[in-house]
This record gives sequence, structure tokens and C-alpha cells, in this order.
Amino acid sequence: MPKRTDISKILVIGSGPIVIGQAAEFDYAGTQACLALREEGYEVVLCNSNPATIMTDTSVADKVYMEPLNLEYLAKIIRYERPDAIVPGIGGQTGLNLAMQLESKGILRECGAELLGTSSRSIERAEDRELFKELCQELGEPVLPSVIAESMEEGLAAAEKIGYPVVLRPAFTLGGTGGGFADNEEECAELLRGALELSPVHQVLVEKSIKGYKEIEYEVIRDANDTAITVCNMENIDPVGIHTGDSIVVCPSQTLTNKEYHMLRDSALKIIRALKIEGGCNVQFALDPHSFRYYVIEVNPRVSRSSALASKASGYPIARVSAKIAVGMDLHEIQLANTPACFEPTLDYVVTKMPRFPFDKFSSANNKLSTQMKATGEVMSIGRTIEESLLKAVRSLEIGADHIYMRKFDSFSEDELLSYIADGTDDRIYAIAELMRRGTDLGMICDATKIDMLFLEKIHNIVNEEFRLRDRAFSADELKTAKKMGFSDEYIGKLWGTTGEEIFALREEHDIFPVYKMIDTCASEFESYIPYFYSTYEEENESAVSDREKNIVLGSGPIRIGQGVEFDYSTVHAVKTIKASGREAIIINNNPETVSTDYTCSDKLYFEPLCEEDVMNIIHLEKPMGVIASLGGQTAINLSGGLHRRGVNIIGTDCDAIDRAENRDLFEKVLHGLAIPQPRGRAVTDIEEGIRAAAEIGYPVLVRPSFVLGGRAMQIVADETQLRKYLRSAVEIDKDKPVLVDKYIAGKELEVDAICDGKDVFVPGIMELVERTGIHSGDSISVYPTFSISQKTKDTILDYTKRLGLGIGIVGLYNIQFIVDKSENVYIIEVNPRSSRTVPFLSKATGYSLADIATLVILGHSLKEQGFDKIYPEEKKRWYVKAPAFSFSKLRGLDAYLSPEMKSTGEAIGYDAKLTRALYKALKASGMSVMNYGTVLVTVTDSDKEEALPMVRRFYNMGFNIQATEGTARFLKANGIRTHALKKISEGSTEIPDAIRQGYVTYVINTRDMNSSDVLSDGHEIRRCAVENNVTMFTSLDTVAVLLDVLEETTLGISTIDA
Repeated sequence: MPKRTDISKILVIGSGPIVIGQAAEFDYAGTQACLALREEGYEVVLCNSNPATIMTDTSVADKVYMEPLNLEYLAKIIRYERPDAIVPGIGGQTGLNLAMQLESKGILRECGAELLGTSSRSIERAEDRELFKELCQELGEPVLPSVIAESMEEGLAAAEKIGYPVVLRPAFTLGGTGGGFADNEEECAELLRGALELSPVHQVLVEKSIKGYKEIEYEVIRDANDTAITVCNMENIDPVGIHTGDSIVVCPSQTLTNKEYHMLRDSALKIIRALKIEGGCNVQFALDPHSFRYYVIEVNPRVSRSSALASKASGYPIARVSAKIAVGMDLHEIQLANTPACFEPTLDYVVTKMPRFPFDKFSSANNKLSTQMKATGEVMSIGRTIEESLLKAVRSLEIGADHIYMRKFDSFSEDELLSYIADGTDDRIYAIAELMRRGTDLGMICDATKIDMLFLEKIHNIVNEEFRLRDRAFSADELKTAKKMGFSDEYIGKLWGTTGEEIFALREEHDIFPVYKMIDTCASEFESYIPYFYSTYEEENESAVSDREKNIVLGSGPIRIGQGVEFDYSTVHAVKTIKASGREAIIINNNPETVSTDYTCSDKLYFEPLCEEDVMNIIHLEKPMGVIASLGGQTAINLSGGLHRRGVNIIGTDCDAIDRAENRDLFEKVLHGLAIPQPRGRAVTDIEEGIRAAAEIGYPVLVRPSFVLGGRAMQIVADETQLRKYLRSAVEIDKDKPVLVDKYIAGKELEVDAICDGKDVFVPGIMELVERTGIHSGDSISVYPTFSISQKTKDTILDYTKRLGLGIGIVGLYNIQFIVDKSENVYIIEVNPRSSRTVPFLSKATGYSLADIATLVILGHSLKEQGFDKIYPEEKKRWYVKAPAFSFSKLRGLDAYLSPEMKSTGEAIGYDAKLTRALYKALKASGMSVMNYGTVLVTVTDSDKEEALPMVRRFYNMGFNIQATEGTARFLKANGIRTHALKKISEGSTEIPDAIRQGYVTYVINTRDMNSSDVLSDGHEIRRCAVENNVTMFTSLDTVAVLLDVLEETTLGISTIDA
């Protein structure tokens, strides 16, 4: 059926800020969908509150609303824009839930808009557990015995009836939030409490546990004509029991027999036909490894996390095709690069996806994996064999491992290793490899892990090759065999007692280089050229090298806390600008969730690890004019030194300039030469030197490792005891890894992103952070333009920014963070000689596309040539606020106290002509519950009581009920505020947790003394309880002050007639 001509304007709903369970894959899908709809001639209106993404660029849709994603704001947009239709299945669970609400509340009917693609009835049948179970029973498809519970009693009775072990799944939550396995009544009761609370409809599915079954997924797509195909199927290496987002996944499946493959494929197609899905859909199965018995786990009637992986794995653009199906087109009418969309892709390679976890950053968080997702991102790698694909994925993760080996397991005994691998953890696969090195029987490993024998044999092959390499040092034949299996130069170097660079030289000598194979959806069955490549050590090279001028842009790898999708935004802009300038733009990246790894984005995409050797192999083939390393975050910057040493031309900010910004001694020399003040500090290389430095500088001090991202292991330390503990346990300290000890200055924090071309500097805007120093800038609320600093301070900031850009030798983007103390003295915290986290936000707020301007500067076009003749343009008349989004509820054991170490996973934007309204929108958009009634629970440290008093009084005057711990309550009562005192948890009282769990506490305000390490203290317990019960919590009084301004703007007070 040709596309519909009775509709012209379509609304697309995005997925909002990035949280664990809903990351950049929806940015990729949404961008694809918007562009596909515009390609067909429709006007596209987009609503998404995430400023960090390409999707919310004004070039992606005809109109972009970056408003909070809730019913109230979407209803306003629909009433104002009057779209003919809405595409619901592109913005993840958030977008889908909102579309369903808009229909059920009658807003779509009121405005004459319809849902496109899969009908709401079909969505409901797939999403509602009971309806889905009924459908499967009608079709004769096996589903797990389960019962829906709406209370603790019902839940426990259901578990008893089904029989332990059971799995709990709260209805309508993201990434399995609140779910888990229970082996007995006690565990079940604990999980039920949180799960009932977290489900928006207070329903929990209690179902039979099938831990140990194989988990298989089919990515399928269907049109209104009932043509349905399988795009690809995927197999989790980890058995059922670990969320698929946290599993190592291979594609296509590797251990299924032909009968099993077709049995599950037929089932998936039968289900999506019965559901009348129109577009992409993901079906998950559990398959008994010892029989042909299987169960349907769930169906996602929308583009999902797996869709992004399937799209990149197969080269089949699921979101693009889904968007076109939604407007009435059939699969045979939609043309892909070389075939119609009704052709099933054929894969002649193995894809491995490995999750990227935040446990390297949060050592206190529990690293056991279960049905609740914990990964912040993922990498994908492609090889001809499972071994090659797996080893390429391992070194793509950037966790300090260049092989399936981790030093931490050297000290484990065999028994300790066997008990460690019984649970799924982020590093179980490395422990398995270590057992194999020690000769442990594969059968024992299989029994302990329930991982299929085939995968264990493949890991065993890798371990056997390690032994052969040790025996045959410097053999060219063995080197070739190891490279074919996916071994890195670095690891071969370690086995042979040399360096990765020496191995690279040996490969050059024997001409051992990879060839590049193309991913073209049809295993080269049809004549085509798709510029999407992976490396392997075979004969025929399919990557045609042009003689055009070309530049390589290094991507930013997997999404993690501190380096998110913001860096992909800069990378994509750079590629577009290079293409527009007439050069060939080549990108190297390994993240399947992002826009930059869509092969239509660049002239050539190499889906490869971002490691020196892999980048050098591509450079060896392509011979580019220059490589851009300043846009891919710290990943690309960390590569620049090694590449430069190997003779690569790094364009833009060069390696010497990067050193001047990142090496402590060189940076201090630059500041000294420019007469720019910085807090007193020293780089120290051993514990005693650190203690002496802190005594000289004076406590409190800020300590952190040099060369870090996202403030990893950064802490404010108040005395010598704490400092010793930090230096001993939090960081590795030696002469190669100095630790920085700085004077902690309390003051306002400000931030700029700027561009320098070697002569001039352009600063599009200065951002002021709401929270004072001591909280990582990525976790602070950021406001443009500034709201409380003088013109004199602004002038100083601009002056320092210009002098530093020229003094360091920046060419392109850089970011500077400043402290302004009470006397208006301006100090430098740090300079990042690269694109930063705030570039997309500032670009969208000011209207200046920083990444494009910077790329042109890198390519040799000065700021003056581009029309920028003054350092600071006129500020916007509107307020723009960036608020952090956190995923604390996903990471059990992580303390939610905000500190210099970054903890947020995403961000949201709010903008308005009034600052308080912009703040309100940003807080709402970030997922915070902003309510103007209820109870405020206050527990603040003695040093904060005076500052907190007027704030608590403002809550009291607005009609809030005040509760406090005994010490705080005494202080508040003495100052005339009616306060209900609660006993401390450490004294055995449950009053505080009970108050939080009962649901009437709206806000918790909890600050702690800098001197307390606060592990397992009352404060820690209160914060944990607040996070688990979804209660809004503040650990900084600056944020509370902003919230009060917002609430007072939106709340009507009460008073007596004669007041």
C-alpha cells in the first residue's frame, strides 16, 4: 500500500533523559524515524527533553519542543500544533506509555489525532501481562505460570502456589526496575515491598523462575499487509536470570539446532501476526537446553534496546523501516541500500555485544547481576569467529583489559573462583578464563554457570592459544594465528615480554594486517557497496580506498557515567561538517546505540575497538590527512599521544597542548606564566608525600587521580585520617599515577565551553551552576545565562578563557571550570582540551553549533572567516536550565550523596522567559517529583543548621508538615517551627524508614558533615530508603533553595483573615 496522503503533520515522542535501561538507542531510533518521515514529505514535530542528543537538533525535525515528557505538556503541544497523527513506538517505554495515556485520556480524540503503527489495543495486549498470557494460550504458545499481585499478601500467596524459586516483575517499569529472583518467603517479601511501590499501577507479576534456561531473542518486523520477517535472532551467553541488557549477547544465535531456530522463529512470527504489530518488535524466549521446551518471556511492541543492536548487527535500519510502515507503506515498497525491506538479512559473521557497567566508578555498588538492568552502555564487535568477535568486544570496553584476563583473579584460589562464577557478575567471564588457565574441568564450569558448552569451548580455545603463544615466542606463523583469533598486540606483547608497538612493528615486517569486510544485509548475494566495515585476518579486502582528501574522526566508545551521548553529538556534527567541506569523513566507533555508528552518517564507518592498534590498522589502509581526537571525549584524547608517537597527524589541539592542559606541572607553569590564580595544590606520588602536602596546603583538601573522567574517585577530605584511608583504598598511587591534592575553596562554580583558533577565542555562553563547589558539575543544575555574578566577574572569566586558550595552544573546542569566592576572586579548577559534556546543551541554548564551528577551525577556517569577530555574543533573553537525571534505584548499595564524583546518567533541559519556570520545567523533565504539599523530612549536620533554618521555615509557611531527626528537630522547635521529631535508625527505631515507606514524605533533605565517612550511618540508610521508595531527596542546600523558589512561584499560601 502506498504511503498515506490524508495526513501531513506527525508528532514523534522521544524518550527523555538517559537513565539505566533507556539510553542512547532511542536517540538513534528517533533520529532515524524523524529523518525517514521527512524523507517521505511529512512535517515532523518532535517532543523530547534530552539536550544531549542529535535527535533534539533543529535539523532533525521541522519543529523541536524540548519540554518535559508528561501528559500535561504533551497535551499542550498537541492542542497547539494539531498534528494529524502520533508515532508512539520510537521513544522507548516513556514514549509508548505517554502515547497510551494521551489516547486513554481522550486528548487524541479531542484534537483529531490518531496513533500510527501498532494499535493501542495491540500495545495493551503485549504490555499487559494477563492479556498477553491469554493471547499466548489462545495461540497455543507456552507461557510461564504466573499471578498478578496487588498487595504483599497476594504476592506471597502467589509465590507459595507457583512454588519457589519465583521471579518478580513490576508492571510498567523501565529496564526491569524493582524486579528480581526470590528463593524463599523472606526474599520474596523484601522484593515485593519495593516492586509494588515502583510500579505506577502497583501491580507485580509473580512468575515461575526458569533460571538456567537459554535466553533467545528474535527481532521481527511486520507491515499492515501481514508480511513479516525476522531481521535477526540473538542469543545471550548468560542464561535466563540476567537482564538481556546486562548479558553478553551474540548474533546470530550460535547453539540452536535448525529445528530450535525455526521453532522459535515460527513462534515469534505467529505472535506478532496475532498481535497485529506494525513495525519493529522484539520477542524474548527461554529455551530449555535439555529439551525442545520453551516459554515466551515477553514481547516489546516497539523499537527497543535490542532493535538498535539488531540494526547495527545486520545493517537493516529497523527504526527507519518502522516509521515508514507506520505511514502505511509495505515492506516490499521500502527500499534499503540494495534490496527491498522484505528481504531477510543474512549474516556471514559473528557479532558480540558486551555491556559497560559503572562498577569501576562505584565500587560500593553491588555488582551481582539479575533481572534489573545495571549497565549504562554497551559495545559491539564483529568478527568471523566467536573468539575473534569476543576478544574485540573485550578490548572495546575500556575497563583496562586488553584480553579476557583480569589481574584481580590471580590471587583467587580455584575454589574461590568456582564459587565466584556461580553468580552472574560484570566480570564473571574473566574468572571463567582464569579457571581454564588452571586446568579446571569445563563440565564443572558449565554446572556452576549454566553457560552453554559451546561458548565455554570457544573461551578454552583462546586460553589454549595463550599457551601456544608462550611456547612459540616471536613466531610469525603463531602471531598470524593469534591475530586471526582476535588477540591484541598489547596482550601478545605481554606474553612475549615486549610492547604492543613492538608487535605492531613485527606485523609490519611480515605484512600481517587485517582486511576489511563489508556489512551489507545480504552476505554479498547482491552487487552493492555499503560503507560499513569490520576487520578480520583474511585475504580479500572489501573497503575501497579513495584518493580523496580524508579525515578520520575518533568516536567516544561505550556510554558510561561521565562520558555519555553528548560526545557522540559532537562526533556526528564533525562528520557532517567534514562532508560538507568536500572531504571524505571516516568514523571509527564501537557503540551500537548511537547515531555516529549509523553508516549513512559518514562516508565510511569502521565498527572497531578504539584501541591504538585497531586505529593504526585503519590509518595504515586509509592514509588520512589528519585524525580528529578532540571530539570523542577522554577516549579519543587518551589515544592521541600514542597515535602521535607512531607518526599520525593529529589535527586540531595537538598532543603538546593536551599535555599542557592535563599534566599538572605543565598546567601550573602555564597558569603561572599567565598570572592566573588556581587553588593551591600538588601532585603527589606516595602516601606520606600526600599527607605532607595536605598539611602545608591546609584542610579541607580535594583529592583526585590525574587524567580522570567524570570526577572518578574524587573526594573532599577533612583530616589526615580520612586522607590516609583515601590514598590507601580509593586509588592506585605511584610515580606513573600521581594523585592531585588541592585546597578546597567554597564558592560558586561556573563553566564555559569555548573555541580557539590559535589567534582568537569565541565563548558562546557562560553557565552558572546552582550548587556550590564540591558537587561534580555533571551532577549540578546548570543555568545559562548566569544569574548571580557581576559583569566584572564575567569579564575576568572571558579574559582568563582567552589567555588560557592561546597560552595552552588549543585549536578547536575546550572547556574550563571556574570557582568564584565571596570576594569575587576567580580561580581555575581545570581545563579540558576537548569537547565536553555541556557542548550540546550550550549549542541548543545559545543557537551556536559549537561542534560545527570547532570542526571548521580544525580544518583551517579561522573564527573571523566564519564571521565571529567578538569573544562573547549578546546573551539570550530566555533562561535555559540543565538538570541531572540519576539512576540510583538501579544500583543497589550506591550512596546517593552528591559529591565531586559524578553519579548522574543523563540530563534534561527546561527553558522559559522566567528563571523559576525554566527551573521547574528542568526539574520535572529530569524525572523529579515536584510537589507543593506533603511532608518534608529534614536531617542536617550542625554546620548546616543555620543555613537550613530559613529554608525549612519557607516550607512550613507554604503548608508543609515538617519532620526531623531529634537533633535537627530540637533546633527547629527552638526557632519557632512546629516539628515532629523522629528517633534515629542507629538507636533501633524504624520511625524514619516507616515514614518514607508510607508514602507521605514528599522531600528528604539530608546533609552530612565533611568529616564523616558516613558509610552505613543513619544518613546513608535514610538516603537508601528514599531512593528505594522513589522519594525526592536533596543532599545540597543550594538545590533546596532553588526548589523553594520554584514552589513559591506555583503555590498559593494560607493565612488568617487578620494576618
